[in-house]
Amino acid sequence: MRRTTAAALSLAAGTALTLGLTGCDTAKDTAGDIFSSATAAVASAAEQKMNEVKDGVNAAGDVSAGPTATDGDRTVAPITAANPKDAAADYTIMVTFRDADGNFLDSVVLNIDGVPPGQSKTGTARSNRSLSGQPEAEITQALRH
Repeated sequence: MRRTTAAALSLAAGTALTLGLTGCDTAKDTAGDIFSSATAAVASAAEQKMNEVKDGVNAAGDVSAGPTATDGDRTVAPITAANPKDAAADYTIMVTFRDADGNFLDSVVLNIDGVPPGQSKTGTARSNRSLSGQPEAEITQALRH
């Protein structure tokens, strides 16, 4: 998944740069379309990963995202799963990074395994690519299984 995402984003960035240098509005529109397609591919890959979870129940209320930070060239956010059940549970969580205007930047899927009953456990969501500005992390979907 990461290789496909990276390849799509590299292609989009390279095409955007090449077409942007031509100064043609049509070329700029085409570059924007390619970038939009690459962004949609990232979101689709994350959704597909979530669909692979069998016997998961909606657990969005069990999961929260902390503030984002920069780790090298990536954006990271602590994600905490609090297990309210009386048995250990695994969580699969889709985290979406958005800019200050609420625009989609990236999506990742994070697993937090073996959360003890009545306790919490934290994992780190890490963006697939470098994100500009101060993105926010939001829980798009969370499944307990």
